[in-house]
Amino acid sequence: MNLNKVFLIGRLTSDVNLRMTPTGQPVASFGVATNRNWTDKNGQKQEEAEFHNVVIWGRQAELANQYLAKGRMVMIEGRLRTRSYQTAQGEKRIRTEIITERMQFGPKSAGKQEGFSLPRGEGAKQPDSSAQAEAPEVLETIDLNEPLSGGGIKDEALNLDEDNPPF
Repeated sequence: MNLNKVFLIGRLTSDVNLRMTPTGQPVASFGVATNRNWTDKNGQKQEEAEFHNVVIWGRQAELANQYLAKGRMVMIEGRLRTRSYQTAQGEKRIRTEIITERMQFGPKSAGKQEGFSLPRGEGAKQPDSSAQAEAPEVLETIDLNEPLSGGGIKDEALNLDEDNPPF
């Protein structure tokens, strides 16, 4: 049995780069940084950053481009792919990428309320105007294995309202 599965939770190191293939298929790429903290044998706190190349296809690439930006937190589930290519100078390069299967947007900073739907209506607790609303911790997961037509994820399920995005 073989398994190629990656889970990352980190922050974007750059804005999303959205492109179209010659056949019109959207593809986006961006970097994600993850940190590891530990205490060494001398009791000193250590930190190490890893930088990952992420690729995402289709409608989810368009959503990533629309809602993600440098510094935003994201969770990526996918698989590793290593490919080689030649530069214009003839040098051979190798690049390891995470091909996204699922993506989950992280919360905006707690001090910002824009983009969050607060409950309204009868029985809903209205936030105190002097208190800052906290960002929800869990948001809609985008499953790239689900087709977008038929029984797949629809824009309405993601609450893609320009004035009130789901995160």
